[in-house]
Amino acid sequence: MRVRFPLRFVAGILALAAAAPAAAKIQVGFKDAAEGAAWEEFLRSAKIVASVQMVGPESTTSPWKLTLSKGDITRFGLWKDVDLDLEQGGPDRWRYEIAAYRLDVLLGLGMVPPVKERAFQGRWGSLQLWMEELESLKARFDRGVDIREDKREGWIRETYLERAFDSLIANEDRNLGNILIGAEENMILIDHSRSFRTDGPFGSRSSTGPPA
Repeated sequence: MRVRFPLRFVAGILALAAAAPAAAKIQVGFKDAAEGAAWEEFLRSAKIVASVQMVGPESTTSPWKLTLSKGDITRFGLWKDVDLDLEQGGPDRWRYEIAAYRLDVLLGLGMVPPVKERAFQGRWGSLQLWMEELESLKARFDRGVDIREDKREGWIRETYLERAFDSLIANEDRNLGNILIGAEENMILIDHSRSFRTDGPFGSRSSTGPPA
């Protein structure tokens, strides 16, 4: 079972991360805020030249993989328009992808790839920059490969930040499939449409006493 941190502890960890020197901050390949903003503009304005819908047990929201092109840059993006009230697990909404990214930017964590609101096929949804050639933690472990020894200390630090961030955004849907491993063995977090819960362990305290 995952550990959920008290809100004051979460705020303290994230405040320390945001206040750390820039060189110590976790990066997903974007050197500074200006670079992240440039990718946001790319997601907003690049031409959609190809699209394929993703289906299967690991694509529960049936998102689309879009090929985006602008000038001499071509990249993929993940577009989703899910907006459901699930019988179990609470709501699943594309807007939460944008909210999680905005919080990551405000805190200076650099763990969530850029996301932008974008219309596709006449519908609005979230479009996130596809982190190409990166592997999920699940795929890495399935291959029997662990985090490199010389990167282990940094990975442990990022694990604590991930848990604090997920506590802050009320995300209990984190799994090995939506944690990616960057080129420097850094942690990249995707898939936040089931965040911002208000029930269960993230709801208000019971009137009969403190939570168990």
